[in-house]
Amino acid sequence: MKIAIVGVGYVGLVTGACFADLGNDVWCVDVDKEKIANLKQGNIPIYEPGLRELVEKTVGTENLRFTTEISEALEQATICFIAVGTPTGEDGSADLQYVLTVAQEIGQGMQHHMYIVDKSTVPVGTAQLVRTAIQKELDKRGRSDLTFDVISNPEFLKEGTAVSDCSRPDRIIIGTDNDNAAKVMRELYKHHVRNNDNFIFMDIASAEMTKYVANAMLATKISFMNEVANICERLGADVNQVRLGIGSDKRIGYHFIYAGCGYGGSCFPKDVKALISSSHGAGYDPQMLRAVEDVNNRQKLILSAKVCGRFGEDLAGKTFAVWGLSFKPDTDDMRESAAITIINELTKRGAKVLAYDPKAEEEARRYYLKENTSVEYVRSKYTALVDADALLLVTEWKEFRSPDFQEMKKRMRNPVIFDGRNQYDAGTLSDAGFEYYQIGVGTV
Repeated sequence: MKIAIVGVGYVGLVTGACFADLGNDVWCVDVDKEKIANLKQGNIPIYEPGLRELVEKTVGTENLRFTTEISEALEQATICFIAVGTPTGEDGSADLQYVLTVAQEIGQGMQHHMYIVDKSTVPVGTAQLVRTAIQKELDKRGRSDLTFDVISNPEFLKEGTAVSDCSRPDRIIIGTDNDNAAKVMRELYKHHVRNNDNFIFMDIASAEMTKYVANAMLATKISFMNEVANICERLGADVNQVRLGIGSDKRIGYHFIYAGCGYGGSCFPKDVKALISSSHGAGYDPQMLRAVEDVNNRQKLILSAKVCGRFGEDLAGKTFAVWGLSFKPDTDDMRESAAITIINELTKRGAKVLAYDPKAEEEARRYYLKENTSVEYVRSKYTALVDADALLLVTEWKEFRSPDFQEMKKRMRNPVIFDGRNQYDAGTLSDAGFEYYQIGVGTV
């Protein structure tokens, strides 16, 4: 099949490469000329395991192409995915300006019947706005004879496993009011689900809603466990043991019930805000969703509060090692990362930070911590520990799971660890001579 994908971010690039890997002809379109030029030279703008190899392979077979001209893609393609960003607006709603700009460009450039697929995370009613924008441009051109279908096909890619999530999805949501459009989408995705029929067809509004509800539900589980962790600390319980106890209940399970220092990323914070905004627009106050957001915002302050509880509010002259900057392991994405809040809290109190992350250093330098001159970036986890008053583990990269604690102790000024992800065993660290602070573990 011939496919255009407009927007070459996490979703667009991964989706395009995976479709191309199956032999489809794919044109990836983006207005960012520098990004497209870099992609043509083999430079991938994001870190995602397996993506570089997949892009190189599909560009080599000429199934994957990059362009800044949407007209070039529309000339060939019969399916056009809209995969541009929907950032949070000032009122918390999803900003649809990029989606609707693409819709206008499709209306200006399409030459034959097309299937327009909303892949971006968009609120209920967006498909109708896209349809209206395209039709308006067709009418301006005097091409009202051209027909098209608008389909909702939300993505469920997780950063760090996006390639496998795209290639072997656990479900494919298709929102459409047209039987032929449903048939085309089933044909497009049939090789993604060869071993099972994971298609779920529904109306467009429900498909648009499904993505928001899925992310809001996962965010709710995280915030709930973080709330429980804070209660455990005050009552002398251990949230790690509580997690084992409740996770063994099949109705609950073990996924997304780990206590920590808050969720981040490009999806959960943005989508919870957007769903709250949509609810307010419909005249409903979503109290639980507001609580999910409030708990998460407070949770990002937990680790720095523990540091102040141990060393005092004035941290001048103190040096802290931070392991992990990205919002989760296996990505360089720092959007809404807890590390940003934690580091800024420490440095505004006078502390110096030695930070190490396997992939996110450049993102930190260029965007998220570029104004913070109290942060020094180092190239190894042990280098960050030199003369450190304490270590803060923020992102649970695999290389942090089994460090040499004796080597760590030699390098640190004080053998103190604040574990924002509850990675280590308290007994082991106590035997090694460390002070060890976890999330959600209290003492009677």
